[in-house]
Amino acid sequence: MRSIRVETSAATILLTEAPAPKVRDRQTGEIAKDAVSGEALMRLGVVYIEDGESSLIQVTVPESGVSEGLALGAPVALPGLVARPWESVFNGQQRHGIAFRAAAVTPAAFPVPAGA
Repeated sequence: MRSIRVETSAATILLTEAPAPKVRDRQTGEIAKDAVSGEALMRLGVVYIEDGESSLIQVTVPESGVSEGLALGAPVALPGLVARPWESVFNGQQRHGIAFRAAAVTPAAFPVPAGA
C-alpha cells in the first residue's frame, strides 16, 4: 500500500510515551525488525497538534534514529514522517488503521507564537 508523506512544519509534536522496542509477537516477545535493514524498531507515542486540533499517535522509528535528550512532554521532530493505511483480518474481524513511521525522533523547540 502507498505511503503518504506527512508535512509537519506547521505542527507541534510532543513526546507522550518514551521510545520502547516494538514487539512483533506478543506471545514470544520477538522484537520487530526493519524488513530491509534488519534493524530493531522502536515505538513511541506523541501528541500531534495542528490548527487547534490534536491527535495521539504511535510512531515507529529505527533504533538508530532515537536521539539522546528526549524528555516526556517536550517537543520533538519526526523527520521523514509517513502515514501508511493498513487493513487485516484478526480473529475473524476486519480491522484497519493508519501506521506512522519516521526516520528519526529528535528533540525540538516549542514554536514561537506569531507576533512575539
